[in-house]
Parts: sequence; structure tokens; C-alpha cells
Amino acid sequence: MTAAVAVIGEGRPRQARGVVLDRAFEWLCFGAASLLLTALAGVVISLTIGGWPALAKFGPAFFFSAEWDPVAEVYGAAGAVTGTLVTSALALLFALPLALGVAIFLVELCPARLRRTIGTAVELLAGIPSIVYGMWGLFVFAPWFVKHIQLPIMMSVEPGSIWERLTAGVPNGAGILTASLILAIMILPFMAATLRELLLTVPSQVRESAYGLGSTTFEVVGKVSLPYIRTGAVGAVMLGLGRALGETMAVTFIIGNAHGLPTSIFASGSTIASTIANEFAEASGVLHTGSLMALGLVLFIITFIVLALARLLIGKQVHG
Repeated sequence: MTAAVAVIGEGRPRQARGVVLDRAFEWLCFGAASLLLTALAGVVISLTIGGWPALAKFGPAFFFSAEWDPVAEVYGAAGAVTGTLVTSALALLFALPLALGVAIFLVELCPARLRRTIGTAVELLAGIPSIVYGMWGLFVFAPWFVKHIQLPIMMSVEPGSIWERLTAGVPNGAGILTASLILAIMILPFMAATLRELLLTVPSQVRESAYGLGSTTFEVVGKVSLPYIRTGAVGAVMLGLGRALGETMAVTFIIGNAHGLPTSIFASGSTIASTIANEFAEASGVLHTGSLMALGLVLFIITFIVLALARLLIGKQVHG
């Protein structure tokens, strides 16, 4: 009897300490989550306050005007926003087919002894710093692009045609299309790795059943694997788009950094990130600084919407 009481007496303090530690751990996790949300709200508030002078001065015209003149203190976000959306959309258009092909090859066609090596190489490519891509694009890719692609296309189009207007520009290799290609190379490994992981979630029994019924690899991929990961694949694509939207240094090196709406695929342009990177250190006036902060707020909102939609779609894929 005495031994039982002693055992019970020893158990209660342990249980009490466990409850206290559990509650402390719960509050610690809650505090970490709250701190993250507070920091996010702080970023939004800071950008709003910093950009308010420009938003109050120009009103809605700030978002629809492409004029950017620090001397006259007239600023518009339309050129940078358009450049951001166009380069990101073109990068996605170029990268998606290649990323899907790489993912399908690694899952369905690649020899087993090479699968791990190539998969690791793809993941390592996703971790290369963006400034390396930018320097390679400026010193290596741009001269090659001018010689073998831009000049031949510009010389072959018919004068006065719509193709001449679409390919007009200074043949220096810096422009919207070049920046889009560099962005495509940057997001390609990330999207390929994500799509590969999604394809690996397809149950092996389902794929083997399709092969057992006589389906070809093309039919299995098109009628079984891709429909199974459809929602998650859309989310992966939007995650790649989110990275392209916020890329700074690589685009700054190669886009030409010309304000205004881009008039052709070879014309110089700018993005929100490149504009901020180029001008924030030299911005001295209240309106100039406020306009750059307002651009940051616009980029934050666009990226947040894209990533939130991507997370929502991937969550449906995982829990569906």
C-alpha cells in the first residue's frame, strides 16, 4: 500500500511537469506563428506608409501611367508592372514544356542508374544564385543571342509588317525576350523538381495497371499521371511564376532598364524589382522614394496572390 502511494506520488509531479512543458511548447509555437504574421503585416504597413505620398499625389493614375521622370517628379507604375508580367509570362511559357519533359523523363523513361544523379543535378541547378545567371546572361548569352537570333530575325522580317514592329529594337542583346529566357532558365529546375515529386505521388498500382492494359508511355502520362496531379501541377507552375515575378538581379543585368511600355519583344524594358534595385539608392525626393515603395507594395500584392493561389491548389492536391 505504501509502495503504491509512493508510485502515485512520484507520478503526479512528472505529469504536472509534462503539462507545463506542453503548454509552454504550445505557446512558443503560437508566438512563432504570431511573430511571422506580425512581420508580414508590418511589411505591408511599412510599404503602404512609405508609398502613400506617391499614391496620394498621383492617385489611380499611378497604376495606369507609364511615364517615369524623376526630374519632373512624375511617376507611373504601368511600365514596370507590364514588364514584370510580360517577362514572367514568357518565362513560364518557355520553361513549362521543358520542365514537364524533364519530370516525365526522370519518372518514366530515365534508366534507374541515372535517375538519382540527374535528379540531384536538377535540384542543384535550382540553388544557383540569381546573380550568376545574370552575369552569364550579360556576358555570354546576350552576345550569342544577338549574333544568332536577334539580328537574323530582324533582317529577315518584311519592312512595314507587323513582324517588324514586334521585333524592333536595338541589337544589343538586352531586352524583354532575353530577360524572359534567362528567367525561364532560372525557374526551369525548380519547376522540374516539383513536377517530378508530384509525378512520384501517382500510385504505382495505377500506372502498372495502365501499362498492363497495353497503354503506351504517352498514354499513361497523358491519361493517368497528368490528370492525377493536375491540381498540384498548376500549383507548382504558379510557384515558379511567383519566383519569376520577384526576380531582381538577373533581370536587372539583362532587361535594358528602360522605363515605359515595351513595344516589341526585343525592346528594352524594366520590371518592378529591377526599377527598385536601380533607383532606390539614388532616390532622394519624397515622391521618388514613395513611388519606389508603392512599386514594392504592388509587387508584394501580386506575388502574394500568386503564391496564395499556388498553396491553395497544392493543398487540394495533397489532401484530395
